[in-house]
Amino acid sequence: MQRAHLNIVTPERPLCVPKQDYRDAMARLGAAVNIVTTDGPQGRAGFTATAVCSVTDEPPTLLVCLNRSASVYPVFKANGTLCVNTLSSEHKTLSNVFGGKTDMGERFAAARWSTLVTGSPVLDGAVVSFDCRIAAVNTVGTHDVILCEVVAIERQDDVNGLVYFNRGYHDLLTSASCG
Repeated sequence: MQRAHLNIVTPERPLCVPKQDYRDAMARLGAAVNIVTTDGPQGRAGFTATAVCSVTDEPPTLLVCLNRSASVYPVFKANGTLCVNTLSSEHKTLSNVFGGKTDMGERFAAARWSTLVTGSPVLDGAVVSFDCRIAAVNTVGTHDVILCEVVAIERQDDVNGLVYFNRGYHDLLTSASCG
């Protein structure tokens, strides 16, 4: 096993992690692939994200990180709602469409959508979709950390998940639990 020591923080050597070292380390942190969507007074928008996680189950809350320089940022901020659609292994191409510079109309034309409570687009065939109202926003560096109150959920129990690890997609196959 190869072990890399990049930067060790000590009192004599304060925190100073180079951006690329941090990015390379984060590539080793596997995460579910999601398409985050919104629709409302400012229009429809969506982007691919792995920076999504649970905060608490009472009230049901997720967090989503969004770069403030992203073209979709003003739309999400103004609409005040979003849906986190966790992708299945069948959605690799769709992930790339929403992760690139593709026109917003073309992004949404590449799949089928419905809505739940907030009106944000819910992806047909997603592993799970969390329909949310934005409850709070915190700014950290280049991103906003968006706290999202979950108001409705739609899930599929018979599909395989999709994760992003080491700069590539990997299928998560459903299997029987051990124990």
